Formats: sequence, C-alpha cells, structure tokens
Amino acid sequence: MGESPLVLIAAGGTGGHLFPAEALSHALARRGLAIELATDARVEGFAKAFPARATHSLPAATPSGKGLVGKSAAALTLGLGTLKALALVRRLSPAAVIGFGGYPTVPPLLAAAMLKVPSLLHEQNAVLGRANRFLARRVDVIATGFPTLGSGDTALGAKMLQVGNPVRPSVIDAAKAPFDPPREGDELRLLVFGGSQGARIMSDIVPLAVSRLRAPERARLRIVQQAREEDVQRVRSAYREAGVTAEIAPFFRDLPVHMAGSQLVISRAGASTVAEISVIGRPSILVPLPGSLDQDQAANARSLSSVGAAIMLPQPQFLPDGLASMLAELLSAPWRLADMAALARKAGIPDAAERLAELVHRTARLI
Repeated sequence: MGESPLVLIAAGGTGGHLFPAEALSHALARRGLAIELATDARVEGFAKAFPARATHSLPAATPSGKGLVGKSAAALTLGLGTLKALALVRRLSPAAVIGFGGYPTVPPLLAAAMLKVPSLLHEQNAVLGRANRFLARRVDVIATGFPTLGSGDTALGAKMLQVGNPVRPSVIDAAKAPFDPPREGDELRLLVFGGSQGARIMSDIVPLAVSRLRAPERARLRIVQQAREEDVQRVRSAYREAGVTAEIAPFFRDLPVHMAGSQLVISRAGASTVAEISVIGRPSILVPLPGSLDQDQAANARSLSSVGAAIMLPQPQFLPDGLASMLAELLSAPWRLADMAALARKAGIPDAAERLAELVHRTARLI
C-alpha cells in the first residue's frame, strides 16, 4: 500500500487560527490523510493537540499598520518565508495546501499557487482578513465560516462556499450538555472571558456592573471569569466585597466545559468564540474588539445578534451602569435566556469540520 496523501495546513500562530485548523486536522486524520502544519514561532502551547506528523516554522511578518521601513522589513521576511515554503512544498508534494489566515499563511499558499498545488482558504470571520484578502485570487476555493463575507471583491463570490467554523473536539463534547434554563429566583451562572486581547476591559467593567446590582440579584450570581494575571486579585476582591461567588483565573484549559455549564456568556466576538457559543448553544453578551481595521469582530457579533441569539454591545457602550441594567433585566426574565440559547444553537454548525474536510477532498481531487 502507498503512503497516505498529505495535506499541508497553514495557520497563524494564534488560537483563533489554530483551533479551527486543529478541528479540520482531526477530521482529515479520521479519513486517513496525513497532516503537516506550517506556522510561526508562536505556535508552542496551541498546537500540541494537532494530529500533525510534523510542524514547520516559516518566517512571516505583518506589514499592516507599520511605517515604510517596517513594511519593507515585513515584505522581505515574507519573501524569505516564501522561498522556504517553495522548498518545503516541493519536498512534501502535498495533495493540497489549506490556509486559515494570518500572515504565516502567506508563504505556503503563495508557494502552492506557484507550484500549481490545489489550495483552499478558510476565512473564520465575517469579513475577509487582510492576509486572506491578499491570497484570495490565488487560491482555488474560499471556504467561509459565516453566510455572508465582506471582501470588497465581488469577483470572489464564485469560489466561496460556506461550511461554518470548525470547532475542537472538546467543544463538540461540551455541546452534548443541554442548556439548563435559569428559573426565576434561582442562581444564574455567568461566564466572562475576553481572550489575550480583551480580558482587561472585562476585569474593569463586569465587577463594577455586578456591584451595582441589588443585593438579592448579586446573591443569585455564580461567576467564572478569566482575568489577566495582574488583575486576578483585584477582581477576586471586588466580587468578595460584593458578596458574589466567583472563580477567577488567568486561563481555563477547559473553557468549553465552563461554557456548557454557563447560563450566560459575556465575551469578545472572535470567530472561534462565536462558533463555540453557537455550537454549544448559550446566550451571550458580545463586546467586539474595537479599533480593528476590518471590524471583523463586530461583523461576527452581528451574525448572532441579528437573529436574537446574542446582545451586541459596542465597547463605548460597555459601561458599568448599562451592563448592570442589562443583567438585572435578564435576571428578571430568565425565559429570554432560554430563547437566546435555542437561537444560538440553531445558528451553530457542529459538523463544520466534516463539511470542510469534504471540501478539501474535492479540492485536492482525492474523490
């Protein structure tokens, strides 16, 4: 018997890119394909669960938002990465190269285009990212996580196909837990997290909002919150003074389990977060990360808020008094949380990894 066909997966070294890439890798491995990963030096700590037989670190840099010198240096780095990626793709001879965004995706996908290797991009966000926008015309297929994709290029529509955002096996397991709707007067389990870019605002706002609730409302809350290491003690102290039971930590390895156990989530609106909230089926208050050139998190949040599955709260409106009023309203109308949970689950695509794996097979002409 010959060797299994190889798929080279390329992804930026952050969880937002690597988690869906990991989910696809498991789906492809179940189909008997070999997997190798191309990424950057940030991958350590994220890619341990990858079923990849090898991981390749390629030079990459982000030219966005830099001066002329910075952009030139980034272009040189990407050029060097592309030369190394050409040698890698020639040596591996993969059946397909699959990109998940971030500038570390650029060298492998450019190499695939130059060498006429079948290629596919997956865009997790509801807006095409800058690296993916650069690559979009050079790949064979663009798979999308959301029904609509802001790209600014109508010519790309013919090669786009929605498959959803693949989620990790731990999320699929967590999704087996049905939503436990809160009952009037009973406790409300609240999960708060913001990821590496957004936990500080959660630490600044949520404890203050909770402290402004009436004492009977505070007594009903059970909070699990992610906070930066330097913020953990002040957040714990704030909840202790408010008389609220809270578990605070800088990182939760079992976040999908906490999400499944929650009755309301307050978080940023990264693509993976939105996908996991919808697949698990939990109501949420989403606070998109501001300042993004593409406003991708706002578009992600809108995908759930527009169908009634979430409340989208722009950061300028994410203030203690307003959030306190929102929490008080939800505590007094728990039926609304049950409705939001059902709508979130309806919006989820739990088999996105399998849908994408099928598309990879077709793109690589393995079926």
